Parts: sequence; structure tokens; C-alpha cells
Amino acid sequence: MPRHPFHDVALVGAYHTRQAKVLAGVRELDVVLDAIRGALAAANLTPADVDGLNVRSSVWRLNPREAAAWLGGRPIWTGVSLGIEGVIEAALAIASGQCETVVIADAQAGEYTDRDSTSPWTRPTNEFVACWGLYTAAEFALIARRHMHLYGTKPEALAEVAATIRNHGARHPDAVFHGRHVTPQDVLASRMVADPYHLLDCAINSEGGAGLVLTTARRAADLGVTPIYLLGGAIERQGMAYVTAPVWDRYGASGRRAAQRAFAQCGLGPADVDVCELYDPFSFELIRQLETFGFCKEGEGGDFVMNGRIAIDGECPLVTNGGLLSFSHPGTAQLLQKVTSSVLQLQGAYPAELTVPGATVAITSNGGAGALFCDVMLLGREPA
Repeated sequence: MPRHPFHDVALVGAYHTRQAKVLAGVRELDVVLDAIRGALAAANLTPADVDGLNVRSSVWRLNPREAAAWLGGRPIWTGVSLGIEGVIEAALAIASGQCETVVIADAQAGEYTDRDSTSPWTRPTNEFVACWGLYTAAEFALIARRHMHLYGTKPEALAEVAATIRNHGARHPDAVFHGRHVTPQDVLASRMVADPYHLLDCAINSEGGAGLVLTTARRAADLGVTPIYLLGGAIERQGMAYVTAPVWDRYGASGRRAAQRAFAQCGLGPADVDVCELYDPFSFELIRQLETFGFCKEGEGGDFVMNGRIAIDGECPLVTNGGLLSFSHPGTAQLLQKVTSSVLQLQGAYPAELTVPGATVAITSNGGAGALFCDVMLLGREPA
């Protein structure tokens, strides 16, 4: 197959700052700086090596051009996109010669100190939905309930997903919910939020940050680190997120085209994937993505996730650090954390009990059907 421009790019440094429900007394900009320094240290690089930058913060509203001043104005390229989309943007800048080494960092701290009855990331802002009380959990719940009606998917399958991912986080020393083990029965017994989602089916609130360094595959070979190669990636937008009604018949397959394109870019398929670090805002969204990305047939996801298949030692290890359900959910930084988590897993940087033995290819995602966007990325220990 023809070589894709992504294949000349490697991810060489990934870092998570401290994650917590509330980072009391910590300034958000200090978390951003920690993310930058940590990612560069992981890549054996210094600020002087950076000529591309995409750095932001959720509360302070720092933008990449302002952050360029921190590096003495050296970066000649600045990105604007978030999460997987931002990584694709940076990779294309490197592949086209706009820059050679890019730092991406994002963080949030201070948003949750003044809590309300509804989590900040669920609060509607559009005048056409706010008056009806629509919020994120309800939008994703509509998708889940329709699938349950069509295919007979049981609440026990959702609970299996939530408990498995949360227990991965319970075993990760850096997770916000470290030590908090739950059973599927605990999930089903927790209070209802938006039918069929119980409290433990839903992502948590937290603060923290993440950083990532990308450079050319050629330069990565000389850094003394384990480079992780970008095999494929694509974004998919289907409507106005959190505004347009998430109707299953129209948006239930969100991300299918992105996944197909990402696989086609490197000649791989679902059978080649060793670990799935998928976006996990709600338990059912994982079932939907596994179907949509081709790991099982449509309507079979509920059965697919049962009997230990998605555990660390299962056939399809899923969200191995605890994800948004247990590791952390810090503002927009959680989009980037899906990529950094994949890099750390493939580098063997996770605790031993959470490391998937012999994993060489990972798939990660952002968004979901309830959000009307779904981005997909494939990473590997070996070049495409």
C-alpha cells in the first residue's frame, strides 16, 4: 500500500500530571507547565528543541500563541485543535515540513471548586436545549436506550463495562478513583441518572492535565526513548454537538467512516488491534464503538463485552487505565489523555498488572454518538 504522511511521525513523550477531584491551591497554568515539562522530559528533549506548539487550558483560556511566549517565541507553528484532532493537525504539520517537534498540552484546574447539581461538562449552553433541561447524560442515554430496544441489550452488559473499566482505574496508582473497586451489581444498584445510565455508568468530575510530544520518525530513533508510531487517524463530524438530537437511525454509527479510514491508512483491521483505549463517557458508548469500529457485529456488543473479554487479560482489553470513569476527566484535557494513555500502554509504562502483554497496536477515540462526533486513531510500536 502507498506510504501515508502519518507514517513519518512518531509520538515520543507522553505524560499525565497529577489528577484529583480538586487540585486545591494549584493554579491551572502551573498544571499546564507541568504537562509541558513532563512530556519533554519523557522524550529526552528540552524547550529549545520545540518548534511547534499547541497548548491550552480550560478555565484560564490560555491559547497556543500566548503559550509560545513561554518558549521565548521559538515555536514557528501553533495548532488550534483538541485531542485526536489536534494530534492529527500536528502530525500533518510535521509531515509537510511546517515544523519538526511539537508539544501538545492541555489542563484544567479550578472549574469544579464551585459545584452545582449538574457537572460542568454536562451543562447545556445552547438556547435551544437549555430551556428543555437537556444535558449530556440524557443525550447519550437516548442512543443507549434505542440500542437496547432494537437488539435486546441488557443493563447487565452496561454494568459489566462500567465495572471492568472502573476496576482498571482502581488498580492504577495515579487514578482519581484508585482503590475504589466495584462490581456490576454495585453499578446497577447506584442511583439512576438518565435511563439506562446509573451513576456508576457515567464519567467522573476531576482536574489535571496531559502532555504529548511528536516529532519525525527519523529524529525519534535518536532520542533514546520507545517511539510510538502514528499508523492512521481520522475525524468525523455529523452535526452540532450537544444541540442536534442524537437520533440512533442517523447517528448510531458515528465513527464508522473514521475507523474505516484509519484502518485503511495502514492496512490493518480490528483483528490486528491489541488494546482499545476508547472514549468512555458512559458505559454503553464502549459497546457502540466496538460494534461501529468492527470488533463485533451490530447488535452483538452486549454479549461481546461479557465473560472477561474486555479485561486486561481478555481478548479485547478496554480502557486499561480506568479512563473517564475512574482515571480522570479534566475538561478538554481528557480528549488528549486518550492518546497519551495509548502511548504509555504501548511503551510499557503502566503498572505491571495493567500492562497488556505483547501489545503492539492500540486504537483510541474521542467523542461518541451522543456528541455527534467521533474521532479515531491507531498507534503502534512498529512503523506501518
